Amino acid sequence: MQLSRESKIVCGLLLIAVPSIMYGGVTLLGILTEGTAGLKPSNLSLNETQWSLWRAGHAHAGVYVVLALILQPLVDQTAFSNSVKWVARLGAPIASVVVPAGFFGLAFLPGFRWVMYIGIACLAVSMLLTGVGLLRNLRPQN
Repeated sequence: MQLSRESKIVCGLLLIAVPSIMYGGVTLLGILTEGTAGLKPSNLSLNETQWSLWRAGHAHAGVYVVLALILQPLVDQTAFSNSVKWVARLGAPIASVVVPAGFFGLAFLPGFRWVMYIGIACLAVSMLLTGVGLLRNLRPQN
């Protein structure tokens, strides 16, 4: 399998971003264990709802990054124009930032739910475009 230059760029940036997700996990561990393990931010105390939203945001970030990595070689196999491929290629990585930001913000302000909806729309567009693009390009590659 050969990755396009575009896929290599997006995958490289996503892999560089993974340590930030790891840092979030270590921070969540610190909050959960009250500093016994992990890194606990000073003066941060979360109620049960906030804790659940932070945990969900962190989980979505990790899952969406993996999904975005898987998506890149699939986008390469579509017969779309480069501009449509970029839309499909970037939707999942954008969602991997925007949806978790919505969860983290929602822990403190109800208005952040709209941020999550924007991320969900980005992911849906990315998935739909890639799926349709793959189905439209079923010819075997020579």
